[in-house]
Amino acid sequence: MISKHITVKEATQSATATRLKIDNTPSAEVLANMKLVAEKCFEPLREWYGKPITINSFYRSPALNKAVKGAKNSDHVKGMAIDLDAGSDNKKLFDYIRENLDFDQVIAEFPVNGILSWIHVSFKKDGNRKDVLVARKINNKTVYISYKNEKDLI
Repeated sequence: MISKHITVKEATQSATATRLKIDNTPSAEVLANMKLVAEKCFEPLREWYGKPITINSFYRSPALNKAVKGAKNSDHVKGMAIDLDAGSDNKKLFDYIRENLDFDQVIAEFPVNGILSWIHVSFKKDGNRKDVLVARKINNKTVYISYKNEKDLI
């Protein structure tokens, strides 16, 4: 188990890895990072929310990250980031994270009329920046803007 509510299987599962036969097994160091993200970000959020939260992506091996066209410096490769989805409650979870938890980055991913596609949250052992961002597609490229208020999600 990574934490009370996250199994290693859930944290490493990937349809792309299965399809392409990519090994997505984390090292001991990555596993330790994953446990820290779960302890500091996921479990407090899950406890507050009181309902299951879907994990879209947690660990991605370098080969898997390349296959899904993830950022070259993605924290997922280090086990320091998790993508979460609670459907129509994503905004509520985003607000809770940014107002109540320590984190390196929390990103409202691809909002449409205030509805977030998912939430990305990362945590580092040292030096968390508390960056609050919004991800948007502009000219087929993902662009990150600093979140200032609700208008940034429209």
